[in-house]
Amino acid sequence: MINNNLTSSLLSNAVDELASLPGIGKKSALRFALHLLKQPTENVNRFGKSIIKMREEIRYCSQCNMISDTPICSICSDKRRDRSLICVVESIRDVISIENTGEFNGLYHVLGGIISPMDGISPSDLAIDSLVKRVSEGGPREIFLALSTTMEGETTSFYIYKKIGSYPVKVSTIARGVGFGDELEYTDEVTLGRSIMNRQPFIPTNK
Repeated sequence: MINNNLTSSLLSNAVDELASLPGIGKKSALRFALHLLKQPTENVNRFGKSIIKMREEIRYCSQCNMISDTPICSICSDKRRDRSLICVVESIRDVISIENTGEFNGLYHVLGGIISPMDGISPSDLAIDSLVKRVSEGGPREIFLALSTTMEGETTSFYIYKKIGSYPVKVSTIARGVGFGDELEYTDEVTLGRSIMNRQPFIPTNK
């Protein structure tokens, strides 16, 4: 192991922490740590403070659950957005992916995951009740289910469809430019953008 060859426990600890990040192995972590050692102290301090400040001060939007610096995020507070359209996504990363396409101008609702009994995730663990509340208050005219086209994503879409089915709201889903089993995060922007523009009425398959 790399750490066995390190002469500094401080460097070893830093490498361990960096390697705990997703997608970062021990070799990459060591490279990052050595890079930071070469930087001016003020640069490293600024880097560290930005991470600490993010963790301590970042909030989640009280309306859509997106990360925000304020109680209501910049998307929900933007008067230019179409407030009659809500895009339902699994994660914050999906919001970023959709925003990068430039093809969506409505609001969002971040569930915080998808229903997955195998992983112990039930509907009560997700922000579904707050979505139903937004629908019941009569604001949106369309709910766009932009969830991963996996079995878990399809199950979650069907569950939401059943929960809001009694309200006068259109329910649509992402066009099949995104293939079954795909996750939005890994779909290229052009394909994702076209799938948003060509979204289709949601047709439940789990009747």
